[in-house]
Amino acid sequence: MTRIAAGEREALRQLYQATSAKLFGVCLRILSDREESEDVLQDVYVTIWRRADRFDGARASVMTWVSTIARNRAIDRLRARGPMAYAEPVEELEIPDGADSAETLLAAADDRDRLHGCMSELDDRTQSVIRTAFFEGVTYEALAKRMDAPLGTVKSWIRRGLAKLKGCLQS
Repeated sequence: MTRIAAGEREALRQLYQATSAKLFGVCLRILSDREESEDVLQDVYVTIWRRADRFDGARASVMTWVSTIARNRAIDRLRARGPMAYAEPVEELEIPDGADSAETLLAAADDRDRLHGCMSELDDRTQSVIRTAFFEGVTYEALAKRMDAPLGTVKSWIRRGLAKLKGCLQS
C-alpha cells in the first residue's frame, strides 16, 4: 500500500491482479448485477489509488481494508438506486414452508377428535385390537398371539370394530 500511496501504478496493477476476483464477488453478492458490480469495482480501485495513504496496517490487513471499501461502495450504489430498487419481488420473498395450512391442521384436529369420540364408543377389547393394529403397527398374527386368540377371531373383531367406526364417523 505504501508503493500505491507513492503513486506506483505497477503496485496498483499487482494489487488488482491479487484481489479483483474476490472484490468483484463481494460487489456481485450485494448488487446482484454483473455490469453494476464491474462499475463499482472500478470505483473501488480509484478509491484505493486515492486513499492508499490512509491505509493503516496495524488496524487491518490489506485484504480486509480493500474488501471493506468494496462492500461500502456496493452498499452505497444499492442505496443510490432508491428504497424500492433493491427490494425483492414479493413472490421471491415468499418461500413455501411445506407445512400444512392452519385450515388443514384444524380439520385434522377435528377428525382426530371425532375418531377418539367414536373409539370410546367401542368395547375395550375392540378398542385395544384396533389401536394395537393400526396405531402401533402390530400385525394381525402378532396380535392374535398376544391375545391368545385365533387369527380369524382377531380379524373379525377388527373388521366389526372398523365397521362401527365407519358408521360413527359418517353420522
